[in-house]
Amino acid sequence: MKRKKKPRTVIIPRLSRRALRSHILLVAIPSGENPSGRFLPKFRTLLILLSALFCWWLVPPGAFARPPEHKEKPYALIFGTVWGPDNRGVAGVQVKIALAGKKRAKWEAISNRIGEFEQRVPAGKAEYLLWCEFKPPKDSKYHNYKRLRAETTIQVQNEERVDTGLHLK
Repeated sequence: MKRKKKPRTVIIPRLSRRALRSHILLVAIPSGENPSGRFLPKFRTLLILLSALFCWWLVPPGAFARPPEHKEKPYALIFGTVWGPDNRGVAGVQVKIALAGKKRAKWEAISNRIGEFEQRVPAGKAEYLLWCEFKPPKDSKYHNYKRLRAETTIQVQNEERVDTGLHLK
């Protein structure tokens, strides 16, 4: 009876244990000494899959993702100031903005502490009606007035900034 030879392994003394284990497993075994012929191809496939998984783990999460295409729609900016009867900015006034010819306001803005307001509107040729009403509180400097009102019309040509002012009377 003929004795089967053991597969030969090459040991390199300078390698660490982990490297030694992987080196022993990677040694090529001649096909004549491997009776089943299946172990080696499965191991190589497994090794390739594990190395690909390890490389995938090293890649940062958004490396292959495309940046989101977040494009803002073009807009025009209506910027204005609400002036009181004494030609000073008035804070807290609600400004209503509507397309010319429409009765109902589509946008509303409130003036800040120095009387300024801003509102984005769609770009393009359009005419807007701006108005505001202000009923002064009793403890304000405008307490002598019952109701203050202002109205103006502006035109927007395209993607631009339009400056305007509303003078309360």
